[in-house]
Amino acid sequence: MTLMASTSKRSPPATGRPSSNRASKPSVPVEPYLRFHHSTALRKKTLTLLTALEQAEDATTHRDALAQLVIELTSNGMDYYFMKPLKRAKPGFVVEQSANLGLAGVQQVMGSVVRQIIGRMNGPQLVSVCGSIRQLML
Repeated sequence: MTLMASTSKRSPPATGRPSSNRASKPSVPVEPYLRFHHSTALRKKTLTLLTALEQAEDATTHRDALAQLVIELTSNGMDYYFMKPLKRAKPGFVVEQSANLGLAGVQQVMGSVVRQIIGRMNGPQLVSVCGSIRQLML
């Protein structure tokens, strides 16, 4: 039996995914997701920093800027997913102020944690964080 004959009888490996004969068709996410809208200025700032960090010889020089960006994106996400819907519900002044105060405390603690964690990352880890942020921006 020739090599050609033996390979022609093989079936493609079972990967759990459909064969990729249609390369022009975009892939469809398997899992559901939620994303939020943010300002054009924040998007531009994000893309500029991600590109600078990914292209830097020493990505660690951008640690502080990346930590600040993660904090800003998180704050925008909390506002989009929690504060805006709360305000639309019109629960009253006291409830809104309580929510604002609570979120400010959460963001302060979380900001400190984010700075510590990102501040200890090496170059490849920082680039990995950039990749995750880019995936969220699709």
